Amino acid sequence: MSKIDQALSRMFEHHRIVFWYDPQRELREDYEAIELDGVAKREVKQDQFLVKHVVLREQPNQKFLLYFNGPQPDDLDNWLLDVQLSHGVFQANKLAILMTELDLPLDFAETLQAHATFFDSKVRVEAFKNLIGNAEYPRSLRMKMLAVCAGAAPSLDAILEALLSELSVRKDDRMRLISRCALDRVLWEQANDSYGYQSSEHSVHDFALALFQSCYRLGTGRAGPLANEALVFLKRWKDSIQHREAFEVLSDQCAKDLGIEQDLSTRSYQEVVEIDYFRVIDHKILRSLVSDVASRAIDLRKCLETSGRRRVSHWHREFQDLYTAVECAARLLYGLEKADLGIHSLEDGAAKYTKSWFRFDQLYRRFVVHCRKAKHPSLVQELAEQVENHYVNNFVLKVNDNWQRVIDASTPWEVKNLPHQRQFYKKWVKPFVDQDKKVFVVISDALRFEIADSLLSRIRQEDRYEATLVPMLSSLPSTTQVGMAALLPHDKLMLVAKDGSETVFVDGISSQGTANRAKILNQSLPGRATAVQAEDFLQMGREESRSLTREHQVVYIYHNQIDDTGDKRISEKRVFEAVDETLNTLVSIIKKLAAANANNFIVTSDHGFLYQNREIDEGDFADAVEDSGNQTYQGRRYILGTALPEQPGLKTFHAADVGLAGDVVIQLPKSVNRLRLKGAGSRFVHGGASLQEVVLPVLLINKKRKSDLSKVTVDILAGESSVITSGQLGVRFYQTVPVSDKTQPSVLRAGIYTQAGELISDTHDLMFDSASDSARDREKAVRFILAREAEKVNNQMVVLRLEENVEGTTHYRTIKTVSYQLRRSLSSDFDF
Repeated sequence: MSKIDQALSRMFEHHRIVFWYDPQRELREDYEAIELDGVAKREVKQDQFLVKHVVLREQPNQKFLLYFNGPQPDDLDNWLLDVQLSHGVFQANKLAILMTELDLPLDFAETLQAHATFFDSKVRVEAFKNLIGNAEYPRSLRMKMLAVCAGAAPSLDAILEALLSELSVRKDDRMRLISRCALDRVLWEQANDSYGYQSSEHSVHDFALALFQSCYRLGTGRAGPLANEALVFLKRWKDSIQHREAFEVLSDQCAKDLGIEQDLSTRSYQEVVEIDYFRVIDHKILRSLVSDVASRAIDLRKCLETSGRRRVSHWHREFQDLYTAVECAARLLYGLEKADLGIHSLEDGAAKYTKSWFRFDQLYRRFVVHCRKAKHPSLVQELAEQVENHYVNNFVLKVNDNWQRVIDASTPWEVKNLPHQRQFYKKWVKPFVDQDKKVFVVISDALRFEIADSLLSRIRQEDRYEATLVPMLSSLPSTTQVGMAALLPHDKLMLVAKDGSETVFVDGISSQGTANRAKILNQSLPGRATAVQAEDFLQMGREESRSLTREHQVVYIYHNQIDDTGDKRISEKRVFEAVDETLNTLVSIIKKLAAANANNFIVTSDHGFLYQNREIDEGDFADAVEDSGNQTYQGRRYILGTALPEQPGLKTFHAADVGLAGDVVIQLPKSVNRLRLKGAGSRFVHGGASLQEVVLPVLLINKKRKSDLSKVTVDILAGESSVITSGQLGVRFYQTVPVSDKTQPSVLRAGIYTQAGELISDTHDLMFDSASDSARDREKAVRFILAREAEKVNNQMVVLRLEENVEGTTHYRTIKTVSYQLRRSLSSDFDF
């Protein structure tokens, strides 16, 4: 029941007839909406005598509400004066009724009257009524009117955020409503009081320009047009999920209007590395980093530190691929400058590759992938050319030329202390069988050593998984047919090449296809071993996958995405993207096996590969090969035949040299040279004896029972003083241990709060992800700016809180606190 209904009901307790005059003709809607039990409503329209007859003679016991759409007439002209004098008059105007409805005292009449237009809408009135509290004052009521007009919470920050969001989509309906309701002056007075915003042309756009300008100037060590409190507002607005899009639109527009890009051209990128108010700052930093890395004007540590400081910036999602690409490029280029790529023996070359050199392949792959994924790849174009040249010419070609020299001096194909692929089953699978344990082997076609190292890290980052990576020497030629056969249990392998195809027989059985490989496994372990395709396994339901692991002791799972992508000319340029997809798939396979009660896994490969992103130069192809008529098969990196004559540029192996039965002869182009093959791609190749092709991974994985993951812990280094005497506070945070696979990074939020939990400073999102052993590298210095809310708790204790997000929610839990005494001079009014 409305306040008017309540007032009228009380009147009808004492009067049968109630007169209601509406002198301003503004209450008709209220009259029409009234429904009172037992009361008949009637509007009097120049029919006073009829009305008098009805209410006095026809229905003498009926209660009547008589409404007059206009002022009360003079007594001499009032034909119902006698009836009115003997009954009651409902005294009402819109303001009085409104105040009654809002349950506000008459003291606020002037305040409401000043903004009368606001109350023309019942929707606004209802929303306003829901905001009114018990202890109001004119300023608080006006703030709530502003909130209703803006569709926001009744705080200046929320109102301005709503108006800025509207500005970002080029609308001004809310601001025009605020002006119609005579609340615009109130808004800008509040903005002046809180942020020092003054202007001869108040507008939301003008405020936005002042806000961005002031915060940018403050970040570059200069005074801005607004109080430093504006910095606190901008950081909260920028970090708001709800207003992210609006911030980004207005940031780009204000950057143009304020000439930020021109200003940045006069500054070192180190001056702005902590500022993230504009997208063009990341453009500046990236261009400068690329230039410095390309010219070696920055050391690796400084490059990684600069990139790392941008990981918590607002724009990092958009630029993270480019920053990662720059990091990979820097590690690769600086690493190659220091690397000694000399090789003294097969053993020496394999050992150096598996210890460190494989990282150059990994860095190159990651660089290419992140450049392709980046939104602005042109920013790193200068670096891309250097990376390509140095990787291809100063690493792949150089190291494999050196490797080829020791291959030429070595026969048979064996490397001391490096297990051969032919030994795979006996060395790594059979021990599980002998101990009556189950083991699940995942063979991913073309999973070279550096990719398995990435998978190693991915697996170790999973809870309760432990993994170890060891190297293995590939069979020759390093092809799918030979490699897949060598991984099976066998006594003898025979390679047969004829009619344009190649087949490897395992103890007389063809190893082509999953069915034949399952047959070979089953011969070794009758009824207890099988083989399946990864695609089929991933499509199995829960019971089917559990049945597979329950009924078999050894299962080989074959996965083919890298090789399938790279071997096709049309798709070979996507091979590194296929690597990323493969890593995801392999993790899924391991997890699904574990869910089916498997605990022991081995991931390996049939062969590796060579790949370069740019087209192959003519000089990278082997000289024309003379066909003696005895060739039976040719690939891009190998020739098969019988009685093949020695030829320059080719290394010849006989079957016995590489552990095969029969009389096949294998010829491989030296170093990284390709053979011309009509219709085939040349950037992705395998079959030869380069380190990238023949050093293979054996990744041993075990699922544990106990959790073994943790996050790095962080201490707050509060300093000597526990008193805050200025408008800002400098604090250092210390990451206690380096990040590793099992000790993962922490992303934490820090801010200063009252004892009651009210935030009184800006907040900082901090990434603690340093893998450095140096304690100094694991420290972060942060400056907090106090908000005006801090005035309320001057001379009281406040708390610096370090918080962690509750995963999957918007809530945070406190993990560390330090208390400070806030003791600010009142005369400073919290200026900085």
